[in-house]
Amino acid sequence: MKIICIGQNYLKHIEELNSDRSKTPVIFLKPDSSIIQKNQPFFIPEFSKEIHYEVEIILKFSKLGKHIDPKFSNKYYNQISLGIDFTARDLQKKLKQSGQPWEKAKAFDNSAVIGDWIDINNFDDINNINFCLKVNNETVQTSNSSNMIWKVNELISEVSNYFTLKIGDILFTGTPEGIGKVNIGDVLDGFLEEKKVFSIKIK
Repeated sequence: MKIICIGQNYLKHIEELNSDRSKTPVIFLKPDSSIIQKNQPFFIPEFSKEIHYEVEIILKFSKLGKHIDPKFSNKYYNQISLGIDFTARDLQKKLKQSGQPWEKAKAFDNSAVIGDWIDINNFDDINNINFCLKVNNETVQTSNSSNMIWKVNELISEVSNYFTLKIGDILFTGTPEGIGKVNIGDVLDGFLEEKKVFSIKIK
């Protein structure tokens, strides 16, 4: 099982990081060892002093696929949720400056939160879903899937040109603006529409 992640998919997030907008989706991977097991906390790793939360709509693939046409992408997933792509921002900056890959900053152990899965049929339009992240009961990130630069079905088509999508693979679709540093003692709650899909403590 692999986790395929999309970077820079919300314009305001690109602006808050002072990044250049890419002409194509930014794609990177996380291994299955990055998934935090249910009811486990997130432990801040020793190699970073600036771990950021990034909440994202996520999908689970239900069908094997390769070179998928966007108009058929909706046939390849049936569950949706929210996740967190924990990022060692200080380490990522160093890697970017030296032209090295991001993996150490993005794909480290326990860097991915996976929320409770919801049947996609519970939503009228995947391109119009509200979601938010609360830290200690304060909303820090909030957006709607309509704000994505590349919509879900476009992303699936693009990703499938490079990677064979397998049953159980997960797609992280990018984070909106509002990212920030986590601190010991924080509690992070993710909401898809009105439903809480995860809660995780920082230690």
